[in-house]
Amino acid sequence: MSDTTQNGSVLAADGTPLKRSLARALRRQKIRALLLIAPLLLFVMLTFIMPIGDMLFRSVENDIVSKTLPRTVVALRDWDANSGEAPGEEVFTALAADLQIAAEAKLHTRVGSRLNYETPGISSLFRKAGRKVKKWDVENDGPFKEQFLKIHKGWGDPDVWRTIQTYSPKFTNGYFLNAADLQKGADGPEWRPEDEQIYWLLFKRTMFMSMVITISCIVLAYPVAWILANLPARSANLLMILVLLPFWTSLLVRTSAWKVMLQQQGVINETLVWLGLVADDARLVMINNQFGTIVAMTHILLPFMILPMYSVMQTIKPTYLRAAKSLGATNWTAFWRVYFPQSIPGIGAGSILVFILSIGYYITPELVGGTKGVFISNRIAFHISSSLNWGLAAALGAILLAVVLVLYWAYDKIVGIDNVKLG
Repeated sequence: MSDTTQNGSVLAADGTPLKRSLARALRRQKIRALLLIAPLLLFVMLTFIMPIGDMLFRSVENDIVSKTLPRTVVALRDWDANSGEAPGEEVFTALAADLQIAAEAKLHTRVGSRLNYETPGISSLFRKAGRKVKKWDVENDGPFKEQFLKIHKGWGDPDVWRTIQTYSPKFTNGYFLNAADLQKGADGPEWRPEDEQIYWLLFKRTMFMSMVITISCIVLAYPVAWILANLPARSANLLMILVLLPFWTSLLVRTSAWKVMLQQQGVINETLVWLGLVADDARLVMINNQFGTIVAMTHILLPFMILPMYSVMQTIKPTYLRAAKSLGATNWTAFWRVYFPQSIPGIGAGSILVFILSIGYYITPELVGGTKGVFISNRIAFHISSSLNWGLAAALGAILLAVVLVLYWAYDKIVGIDNVKLG
């Protein structure tokens, strides 16, 4: 029951205005809905948003130099990096005090490793100096410049000090410059030597091969999806098991199987030689190159293209084709003008899925790609697990993420993401 006040406002059963009561009920409903999805939001926050945020932060973080060598960083502010000479005694005195503290905390090797990413050889300077500085009396054993030069003559190299000065700020764009085959020069960013420019090549190769893999999957998956959508349910279910069968097999096993098949003494080459199509001394080179990577990854990612296509084709009514043929259209015209346009949303969904998955693959290219078939993701994995240059790996990952977002935006503008369907 509700009532009406003298001013015309409607009251709820408890005497409060009906409008306020409805607003309170809607607010409670929203809170209950939020509590229901809170575990999922928390899971996404912990496993997706926070790792990406941490990656983006690591790509610019650079506080290890200023924290480990605070006195040296301050003393280097007045040094002219273009003078062509090493800094004066006051800088070496500050370095001795900083290194003594860092060596006791075993941090001198970490700052050396960080600076070694920019100028190879600096890590050995810090390791050798750290062992010697522990025994010094910083207040009474000066001057220190000659002592550092006796430890290693590299301490007299202006490039070493220029690197320390350049990478002393808490934040840096150096990782992104390295990821773009650039480096910090005296007059700003400059290209690295040609024999050190590898990342642009890997980015272009990753984009090109991912596109080829996507197109290959479209060509192979379309007829399979069409057959599945038009067969009787019993036969379609049996063939669908064959499509899903690779998901029940380890990725490593499938990749290793392709390695066995594609090598020069493998199944394919042996069959071609037995048939007389290829001479025994002219066997095909199908592994440790781009061809091997494309073949193996097309096989691995093919189900991700078939399933979206199949789910969309199932919704296309056969009566449309029969109607087109009854109006005089040939089989090809009916397919191209009626059936194919309705299947494009499935092609779009599968293409986005396969392309994004392919640019992030690194196990398959590592096993069958050799040096010419690896992706940028292989280099990211190398810096994370081997060289431990997490900043550069984060910068490469951030650039790859940006490229994917740009391509996604372009796809949305050209095709329209609303036209992408999974069924």
